[in-house]
Amino acid sequence: MPSSLFEAVTSYMESQGGGQGLFPTPVPGFNIIRSFQEVMPNRKIYQPSLCVVLQGAKQILFGNETLDYGVMECLVVSIELPGTGRIIKASADEPFVGLTVELDVAVIRDMVERLDEPPALPAGGGPCAFVAQVDEPLAECIQRLVRMSDTPKAIPILYPSAMRDICYWLLSGPHGADICKLSLPASNTERVARAIHLLRDNIAQPMRIEQLAEAAHMSPSSFHQHFKALTSMTPLQYQKQLRLLEARRLMVTSAASVADASYKVGYESASQFSREYSRMFGVAPKRDVLNQHRLYRTLTGRDLPAASVRSA
Repeated sequence: MPSSLFEAVTSYMESQGGGQGLFPTPVPGFNIIRSFQEVMPNRKIYQPSLCVVLQGAKQILFGNETLDYGVMECLVVSIELPGTGRIIKASADEPFVGLTVELDVAVIRDMVERLDEPPALPAGGGPCAFVAQVDEPLAECIQRLVRMSDTPKAIPILYPSAMRDICYWLLSGPHGADICKLSLPASNTERVARAIHLLRDNIAQPMRIEQLAEAAHMSPSSFHQHFKALTSMTPLQYQKQLRLLEARRLMVTSAASVADASYKVGYESASQFSREYSRMFGVAPKRDVLNQHRLYRTLTGRDLPAASVRSA
């Protein structure tokens, strides 16, 4: 592992008070995390991003696909995906240290257009999340983001160039075709992404497979096949996870009641919502809000607003 990157990240965390938890940086979409213990599974929506482990190990579950990654490996997510992540290797002597960088899809598109020889797209759809090695050029790009975090005035000037460099090295690597898929208008990935945006923007509305297929410019059968290949779940499963995750967010961060949250994400029956919520998260909604509060405290060292606790 490039010791300079680990040392730079550690130095930044210590400058922010040290300890464990989430260390946001002034660089857009760039966050660092350190944990002295393993962390239970946590569901969330993963944006297109680069998630790097510098010490310890993590495990991510997307649909039926499980991905493990450790030191100087990264998880690359090229489309919005509901997933479950957990820290599986961490201790007081060797804490988990990781970081996330949100990818700019517009920059990826621009880079693909500028490449003399863009990566050849694979014949099949392929997954939209994969694990790869962090090579030296990519590690150097990330270290630039860490240095920027210490000089906020430099961020508006230097960040665009750093993001372009990160996208270039990802596109030039062995998984370049998987990144490239998101940027091409005619690719199955980009078409499915359109349907996902439609689901997200109309989260409380019932959506028929025909509507989603039309947004993706595919036949219903072809859309269903490609959607599952890319996300490891069916459109219905994806929509359900999207709704339940949004309901959890409303209860945890906006103090919404169970009834209000279920209604806002499209459930007509609060009892059905509670059953499906419990099936997905393994615990009833009110209890889960308290659990999320404890997890937030573990990761950040701070409490959520008092209103969030009252909603439980």
